Amino acid sequence: QVQLVESGGGLVQTGGSLRLSCAASGLTFSLLSMGWFRQAPGKEREFVAGVAQSGGIPNYADSVKGRFTVSRDNAKKSVYLQMNSLKPEDTAVYLCAATPRWGYIGDSRGYDFWGQGTQVTVSS
Repeated sequence: QVQLVESGGGLVQTGGSLRLSCAASGLTFSLLSMGWFRQAPGKEREFVAGVAQSGGIPNYADSVKGRFTVSRDNAKKSVYLQMNSLKPEDTAVYLCAATPRWGYIGDSRGYDFWGQGTQVTVSS
């Protein structure tokens, strides 16, 4: 079993930045492909960014390309989401997800473990 704990959310003005962190425990972190998702009120959960076990080339939703950066630190068993140039439409609960499926980066159905989420609110 994998436990995921997100942190770093908060309230920020349009154009501001936040850095989310997700700390993992329970399984060997380097064997997990990691993803970030978000869910706004009344909307479906959507993929934001993902990085596979090897750390390779991350994948991003079109809506965040050029503004968000996902990274991982296997020694710290953590994955991060640096969010710059934030917009009001980025407001959502951001969730960290993990799967041992090698190289998987994709929609939410492929992830096996989820954190509780951290709220990000961008004011206009």
